[in-house]
Amino acid sequence: MIRVLLADDQALVLGALASVLRLEPDIDVVAELGTGTEVLPAAQRTQPDIALLDVQMPGRDGLAVAADLQRALPGCRTIICTTFSRPGYLARAMSAGAAGYVVKDSPPEQLIDAIRRVHAGLRFVDPALAAEALAGGASPLTAREADVLRAAAEGGTVADIARALRLSQGTVRNHLSSAIGKTRARTRAEAARLAEANGWL
Repeated sequence: MIRVLLADDQALVLGALASVLRLEPDIDVVAELGTGTEVLPAAQRTQPDIALLDVQMPGRDGLAVAADLQRALPGCRTIICTTFSRPGYLARAMSAGAAGYVVKDSPPEQLIDAIRRVHAGLRFVDPALAAEALAGGASPLTAREADVLRAAAEGGTVADIARALRLSQGTVRNHLSSAIGKTRARTRAEAARLAEANGWL
């Protein structure tokens, strides 16, 4: 049996996923959770083979939880199951240690296939998203540019961002200018929105 832990903050989605998976003779749903903070304690208690995680959840997001699980329970492999069909999120998920990435509007058979493949030690990525990721390339932002845009998205001034990141105001302005150019935005707020929409933040 493949022991699967499910985590999604939308109760209807969580229930539907559990119902679909329980129809499979080789899959056992061992936990259904609604927040990211519940995942690690539940995984330590139930010892799943696969953790199927949404990206956006209360407490800790699915990407942070995937990294937690990789450190604490290396025998548990993670699949991200999300509405975000964006190459940036895929890259971040793989960097966090996820072994699979499935988009929620995929047919149920694709999700079940992903679970079986990942359990067998393989990786699985939504085929359309994989093609898009290969065509689009990686994030154009440096790590520091991404940090500055994240801080800018919260609406602070250049001085606020500089204080929060322990940078000079001139350095913050340089990073913002570079990020605006790379995202082809007109303002730092637009650059932050575009970067977030592409999954680069």
